[in-house]
Amino acid sequence: NKPFVGVHHLEAHILMARIPAERYINKDDTATEDKVLDVSARAMEFPFLALLVSGGHCQILKCLGIGKYYIIGGTLDDSLGEAFDKTARLLGLPVGGGGGPAVEALAKEGDPKSVKLPIPLQRRKDCDFSYAGLKTAVRLAAEKICVERGVEKVDELPHEDKANIAASFQHVAFRHVEIRLGRAMEQVQKEDGIKHLAVVGGVAANKELRRRLDALCSDRNEPWDMLVPPPRLCTDQGAMSAWAAVERLMVGSSDVPEGHDVYARYPFSFSSNNNDEEK
Repeated sequence: NKPFVGVHHLEAHILMARIPAERYINKDDTATEDKVLDVSARAMEFPFLALLVSGGHCQILKCLGIGKYYIIGGTLDDSLGEAFDKTARLLGLPVGGGGGPAVEALAKEGDPKSVKLPIPLQRRKDCDFSYAGLKTAVRLAAEKICVERGVEKVDELPHEDKANIAASFQHVAFRHVEIRLGRAMEQVQKEDGIKHLAVVGGVAANKELRRRLDALCSDRNEPWDMLVPPPRLCTDQGAMSAWAAVERLMVGSSDVPEGHDVYARYPFSFSSNNNDEEK
């Protein structure tokens, strides 16, 4: 006799920005303890803008309420997390814990401007992403360095070259995010008065991305508030589904367990017209 609540994976990531918790931070900026507070005290209130970056998704969404999300921008091909994974494999890095952390760690030792790479979609003045071209550019640049060093494979390059490739890739990948997200921020601030940003998904655990987006928010003429969940709550975990269910139950949303079809990619957002029905 318990209620059944259908949870959308992407909504669960977004709602982690609203989970009420007190964070106790140690010197390496990891959460050592979370103390759950009264569920009426959300960490971030609607409306807000969300950047969802993970291994399978890269989206900018205007979030107006539980179940009310409007996609402003999305990836035309690969996600940011996928680009990190493939760059890690190209460089021969261990990807057991995901390519993102491996590239991030190596990038700390490299020069982010040593390898010239193109910023994607420079001529498109929208909020969409594309990482397929950047992945190809990284591979071609790495192969060129192989020729210069006289080695056959990228994973045989000296550590310094690998670090420079990783740092240059990460710098351009994040610059692409800054440009598209900055455009979306201007749009929702002008149209809706929104000045709050949630950064969620597995790639949100990247410290360099957090630093750069924090600067993007604080350096504006009207500074924005930014919230990023603790790193352990950015990646996929059970708490996100549980919290999404709590949020839905709190607004009286539940489902009948029988008779539902299962979809690998279930429709998520409303259309851009607020009067249209949910897709």
